[in-house]
Parts: sequence; structure tokens; C-alpha cells
Amino acid sequence: MRVERARYFLAAVETGSLRAAATRCGVSQPTLGQQIALLEEELDVVLLTRSRRGVRPTPAGEALIEPFGQLVRAEDAVRDAALGSSGAYRGRVRIGSVSALAETLIAPVVGRLRERHPGLRFTVREGASASVEAAVLSGELDFAVVTTPADPPAAGLHRVPLVSAPVGIYVQEGDPFADRDCVRWSDIETRPIVTMRPGTVLWDLLHRHVAAPDVVVEAMSARTVQVMVGRGAGLGVLVRLDTVPAVPGLVWVPLRGAEPVAMCLTQRRDGRPARAALVVRQLIRARADEMVAQADRATVRAVATSS
Repeated sequence: MRVERARYFLAAVETGSLRAAATRCGVSQPTLGQQIALLEEELDVVLLTRSRRGVRPTPAGEALIEPFGQLVRAEDAVRDAALGSSGAYRGRVRIGSVSALAETLIAPVVGRLRERHPGLRFTVREGASASVEAAVLSGELDFAVVTTPADPPAAGLHRVPLVSAPVGIYVQEGDPFADRDCVRWSDIETRPIVTMRPGTVLWDLLHRHVAAPDVVVEAMSARTVQVMVGRGAGLGVLVRLDTVPAVPGLVWVPLRGAEPVAMCLTQRRDGRPARAALVVRQLIRARADEMVAQADRATVRAVATSS
């Protein structure tokens, strides 16, 4: 049995959606559905029930969640042992990142790298999605984590989906919007706005939905957006990557009709990454899975509170 099929099944159970599971696993939804169907055929059991609300495990699927988990963990342990015994934890890995992901995704991975693999060195370069992708293509960086641009990747690059995040606004506690369940794009047309600089996905998204937004701050980082909002500069248009704001006293309110912003890992199509780069990339994908799980738990808590 192919272990990746067990991974696909577990992702579907954890997310409750074939689409979300496919995004997490970095494959298309038809591919993931086909592989789960082959797994069901191989085992001669039905693992998932499908409905308009998503998917959930059958009794047979429930009974196999823990054995599948053991199988996936065993494969991961074998890979880690093989990489460790071959000296993969040494060398230098060059990582590119947009600012929003440098803090929430890359920083925790850097801490784990120092703790677990002291012989491995790394370089992190922060920049806009276009610039770090160009550096990956030229070979200056091994890979990058970016906010997925609307344009397709350049020839020679491959994007692997990692996580998506909802778009909303940050306001101060006490702001008229703070107690609302959501706001519309039309609601913020007359308010001063703090957001990311031109050329970013958020900038393009804002100007696509608001004809002439009153942008008072064009920030270089997500933290700067929150700091400026906290100081009273305006409301901040930003994705929500953490359940707790970086600046105390802020409230995040979702924007109705705003499509989630996708994040991806960009790498070159040609050549195989060094083993040290594979180690770091694996940790980044694991951290992205953690972020998805945290967001799912926060959503569940919000639904439970409102019901």
C-alpha cells in the first residue's frame, strides 16, 4: 500500500473537505479523490462518506485512522533517520519569504532548526513575492514561501500550495466595526486604510474591490500594519495568519466576499534540492499544517460561541 494514500485520507478526515485536503497535500482535488478511491478499492472498504457539507469517515474509516497515523509516522521516522545518517543536517539552506510568512511560518521553523539540527546553517531573505521568486529561479535561493501571485509562475518554477488565510480588517477595540461579524468592501471606502505596499497581493485585492481607497500607510510588513492601526492611523487590511494579533488591543473582522489569500512554496523544476534543503522544506510544510489546524480550531470555537 502506498503511504501517500494514507496521508491523503488523514488530511481529508482532519479538514473535512477533499478540496482543503488537496490544498494541504499539494495535489489537485481529482488526484486526491482518485488516490483515496484506490485506497478504498485496495482495502475493500468504504473509508469516507461524501455530502454537500464535505466528507467524514465511515465506521471502517474511523477504525483505520490510528493505524494509518502510525504508518505515516513510521515513514516519516524512516526518512528522518535516513537523512540524518547521511549527513543531511549539515550545509547551508537559503530561504526566501514574504514578510507576513517570515514571522508566522519561517521564524518557528528557524527555532526548530537551531534546536534539532545545530550543524545546519540557513539564510533567510525577506522580500516581495516577485523578487524572491526571481531569486529562486536564478539559483540565489533554494526555495521561497510567498503569497501566491495572480500570474502563473515563470517557466522553470513550480509552486506547491501550503496554506490559505482569510482577508479582513484590523481595528482598535471600541471602533464601530469591532463588534460586527463581518464588513463589506463598501463599508471601508471612506475610512483611512493601512495595508501592504504596492505590488503585493493585498494591494491588488484592495484596489480591485475599492475604486479609490484612502490608503494612508503602505507598509513593508504585516506587523507594521498592526502597529499603525494600534496607533490610530486607520483600519488595516490584512490576512489573518495568527489567532492572536501581534499588537494588543486590536480586533480582526473578516471582509465579506474577499477570497482567501493562498500561500505557497516556490522551487525550481529542474534538479533535485540538496538534502539539507529537503529537511528545512519538510519542517516548513509541517508548520503550515500546524497553521491550518490552528485556524480550523479557531473557526470551530467561533462557531460554537455564536451558536
